[in-house]
Amino acid sequence: QVQLVESGGGLVQPGGSLRLSCAVSGSIGSIISMGWYRQAPGKERDLVAAITGGGSTDYADSVKGRFTISRENAKNTMYLQMNSLKPEDATVYYCNARLIPYSGLLNDYWGRGTQVTVSS
Repeated sequence: QVQLVESGGGLVQPGGSLRLSCAVSGSIGSIISMGWYRQAPGKERDLVAAITGGGSTDYADSVKGRFTISRENAKNTMYLQMNSLKPEDATVYYCNARLIPYSGLLNDYWGRGTQVTVSS
């Protein structure tokens, strides 16, 4: 089995910063890419940022210049540094890993989510 555990969410004032972490464990095999998504109540889950195994990154237009995704391959951990946070960034953030586990086929795995609240 593969498990993804997010951490680092919380309450921050507008203009503040948070750093999210996502640790992947279990029968990982080969990680193809990882990403952060966010989902507001009643809305679809949207990509925030993604990073490939080679380190290529992609960002939603709404977070470019403010968020930075990174990955520590040796620890199977991904990070999202969020700066200049806005109230509209507040929602639940989910970690995703697209990988080939040792005993299976390519699949997407998700964490349970971490809440980010931006409020004064």
